[in-house]
Amino acid sequence: MGRGWIRNVRILYNILFWGFFVVSSPYYFWRLLRRGNWRAGFGERFGQYDTKFKQAITNRHNLWLHAVSVGEVNLCTQLIQALEPRLPNAKIIVSTTTTTGMGELKKKLPTHVSKIYYPVDRRKFVSRALITVNPEAIILVEAEIWPNFIWRAVTLGIPLFLVNARLSERSYCGYRRFGFLFRPLFASFTGVGAQSETDAARLRKIGCRPEAIHLVGSLKFDAARQNGPRTLDVAVLLAQLGVTAKAPILVCGSTHAGEETILADIYIRLRQRFPELFLIVVPRHFERSRDAGRELATRGVKFALRSKINGNTRFKPGELNGLLVNTTGELRYFYEVATVVFVGKSLLANGGQNPIEPAALGKAVVFGPNMQNFTDVVDIFRKRDAVVQVRDAAELEATFAELLGNKGRCEQLGGNAAQVVRENLGAVDRTVEMILKGVEKSGIYMAPKR
Repeated sequence: MGRGWIRNVRILYNILFWGFFVVSSPYYFWRLLRRGNWRAGFGERFGQYDTKFKQAITNRHNLWLHAVSVGEVNLCTQLIQALEPRLPNAKIIVSTTTTTGMGELKKKLPTHVSKIYYPVDRRKFVSRALITVNPEAIILVEAEIWPNFIWRAVTLGIPLFLVNARLSERSYCGYRRFGFLFRPLFASFTGVGAQSETDAARLRKIGCRPEAIHLVGSLKFDAARQNGPRTLDVAVLLAQLGVTAKAPILVCGSTHAGEETILADIYIRLRQRFPELFLIVVPRHFERSRDAGRELATRGVKFALRSKINGNTRFKPGELNGLLVNTTGELRYFYEVATVVFVGKSLLANGGQNPIEPAALGKAVVFGPNMQNFTDVVDIFRKRDAVVQVRDAAELEATFAELLGNKGRCEQLGGNAAQVVRENLGAVDRTVEMILKGVEKSGIYMAPKR
């Protein structure tokens, strides 16, 4: 591919990107407004940083990690905890794209780790950001590929790493279709940590150099055992809501549009057989809580909002039969008390959500047919009789009823699931070794592994 062709590709990308940015910006600004707290750090999205941040990173060996949103932040936290002892002189900087991601960064990472917003992928903005931060290396968590950012990093000679790399069938086909743009980008990575053999093969086909690919497994298995500070006691909260200690709990996590309607209808019918059954719904995006709440209320679920519960909240037994969680970063705590877990975005939408976290807790995990983003993980669990995947809403209801009426089967599924997670730990350590090997010529002091 000649230089003229490469230059033309970049010109075309920038024209199309800027046009798309102008057209779509009202929608994204509206989303920022809905999520709130959008003014803080807003200039960082355009590569503008305050004096305090600049002083903190000056004359340091800076390591830049990028975690798109909440899910990636959890992985990033684990990675940083493993990296810091090996790179004691490095200054860690973590970027995110969403305000919810920033909230989680501030909640989970200490103050000495700098947190910023990822720049919009326009040449001027990414160039300003990269020159200011001047990182020794950049680590992208999962496949977050922005051409101008990568082009500029390569020009500046900054090593790039892609960790926990996973390619769904849809993403894989998209990258191949636009291979003229993406193949050179993927070829730029110094190290790529693939989750599975399938991902490694796909990464090779879309341009990653074979010698750069390392099969490390999924960081999500390690992240599922995260032992950070506990911020919520769900047992106490449920007692405030009048839920008895013996009541079965159905936790529906990371639900998407339309699923709350189906789950509420199923729940109301299940109550006829399990009168003490309590429903907890945690939408994937908390700003959908109003719509989700409307669906629950319409179908007869008497619920409280998590954000409205404080130390003085008290309900009588039977007064409520549900809880709608409209906060972020607490799903794990609700999984801990579940009798049965449903993993959302799997009934009506494509992709699915992460089933590893409830599995690590030894819970009976159920999800729908659409788990395309976790195909390899699902296969591992299914082969070990560690989860239940249903085909539709009718089968979901039958499965809930079976599990709620059979404690032994719940324990069997949960035990198998926890064992699968234990057997797949270690991806974080393997990823750290890949990164250290890639930056050993940078001059950063590396402490020996303990």
